[in-house]
Amino acid sequence: MADTTFGPGADQRLTLADTRESYLAMTRRKRMYGGILLVLFIALMASGWSVSEERNAGGFVNGVPQLFDFPAEVFSEAWRDRANLPGIFWEHVPALIETVNIAAVATLLGALMAMSLSLLATRGLARWPRLVGLFRRTMDGLRAVPEIVIALVLIYVLGGGPVPAVIAIALHTGGALGKLFSEVAENADLKPVEGLASVGANWSQRMWLGVIPQVAPNWLSYALLRFEINVRASAILGFVGEGGIGHDLKLAMQWGQGRYDNVVAIFALLFITIVIIDQVSDHYRNKLVKGT
Repeated sequence: MADTTFGPGADQRLTLADTRESYLAMTRRKRMYGGILLVLFIALMASGWSVSEERNAGGFVNGVPQLFDFPAEVFSEAWRDRANLPGIFWEHVPALIETVNIAAVATLLGALMAMSLSLLATRGLARWPRLVGLFRRTMDGLRAVPEIVIALVLIYVLGGGPVPAVIAIALHTGGALGKLFSEVAENADLKPVEGLASVGANWSQRMWLGVIPQVAPNWLSYALLRFEINVRASAILGFVGEGGIGHDLKLAMQWGQGRYDNVVAIFALLFITIVIIDQVSDHYRNKLVKGT
């Protein structure tokens, strides 16, 4: 009669003691690797702290007591002139609207760029499969360069104003959203695409009718999230002469004492705007993705 026993022989079967020993050995290895990583992390932190202390104008520990001196001065002056805050709010609303417009236009342009790049860089959907790597590296390059660096370069070409800010944020948004859009597109069902191909649809038609309807809710969700980030980015770019409320904030801080009420008003406007955008976009993201 043939031996139909599967697995190790009777003399090779693992006992409970062997299993326990194997588990303990695996646990010891994990703890050892974790300990090595912890030691490396602590060494890097200590090294970085030492370099920072040497290059810093003053010691961090010595400066801790003065950490809240400037915020206290700003808020005390703003509280003293609190009666002026409502008027200051309205004074900076046009600059705030400009900042939101910069973020909105840049997000729209970046999302359109990301749609094209993501479909061209997605394996199984790409129009030119051999160029997938090129399009992926293009997205890597776009999101690797910070918006402020792109804006500083464009200032020399186009001068100050909102246009360089829109271009800088749009380019960075195209790279960042392109990566996210591509990951969503990779999980799309290919059956509609194959069906459209069987009846002679070209690549654009297959993408528009077979892929985009599947990925549109997630794409829109990511675009709304990116819009929140771009509002903050457009405010920061105001510090380098790109207009908007960031430029007003820079001027108020440069004036120093006597304009701190403007600083507090601008920060409050930015905070309220970002909270409103966050709440609205979160509501619509839930409706798009979860249908609730």
